[in-house]
Amino acid sequence: MPQRRIDERPLVGADLSAVVELSSRAFFDDPFFSYLLPDDAMRRSRLPFFFRAVYTHMGEHGRIVTVRNDTGEALGVAAWLTTGGYPLPIKVQLSQVPSSLRAFYRRPRAIMAGNRYMAALVRAHRKDPQWYLMVLCADPPAQRSGVGTMLLEHAFAQVDTEGVGSHLETPRLDNVAYYQRFGYELIETLTPVEGAPPYYTMWRAPR
Repeated sequence: MPQRRIDERPLVGADLSAVVELSSRAFFDDPFFSYLLPDDAMRRSRLPFFFRAVYTHMGEHGRIVTVRNDTGEALGVAAWLTTGGYPLPIKVQLSQVPSSLRAFYRRPRAIMAGNRYMAALVRAHRKDPQWYLMVLCADPPAQRSGVGTMLLEHAFAQVDTEGVGSHLETPRLDNVAYYQRFGYELIETLTPVEGAPPYYTMWRAPR
């Protein structure tokens, strides 16, 4: 079986670009992004702006971890805000704005809908001490091969040592069952925009 390893080195340059592209491929058929950017070509070209903004503007509590194969190629990525990191400071949120606008500026209605989603997610977000899972994905060829499990178990080793919870949101119903395997419970189903896909909020209680 090919060797895989956890890597916590900072993402810069070509390595950052590779993980941004990996994330864009993984989320290409995501219900939320498909709703905001229904045109395939536009979604393919815009998603990298969104993920670059996420990975480069996470604040001091941001932690990005990858799983890599024996040649150093990234197979999956998890982006967390560790304890005390949520909500992001206003300065960090503002630093994300230019790249986020580049992702969605051609669809003003998408910006409006996205803002309604974000407002609903903020209201539903647990206030308990926590690690917040912002992104978890594997490159499509590596999906269902244990990459996500490696990333989650690596984080939980520290989450459980701290004795804090973990919060996440997902727009995919099939992900709910996946995360339940790791101790998350479904807390709320949000439908902030009529006719748009729901978002599911989940919580993993302290161990």
